[in-house]
Amino acid sequence: MRISVDPEQCYGSGDCVHRAPSVFTRVDGLGAVVPGREHDVDVPRVREAAEGCPSAAITITEEE
Repeated sequence: MRISVDPEQCYGSGDCVHRAPSVFTRVDGLGAVVPGREHDVDVPRVREAAEGCPSAAITITEEE
């Protein structure tokens, strides 16, 4: 599984960083996944951050 943040959709609320700071960060004021943490879906609160993202910019996808 892989976590991603769509910079075109994100408006920078920072909610993801607040909920899971070990996985999410801010880049140029927008949410982003910390490099190397793209697969840390099981970190507590990552799914909560994705589900609660006010701009629906966070996705968790199955990898092939």
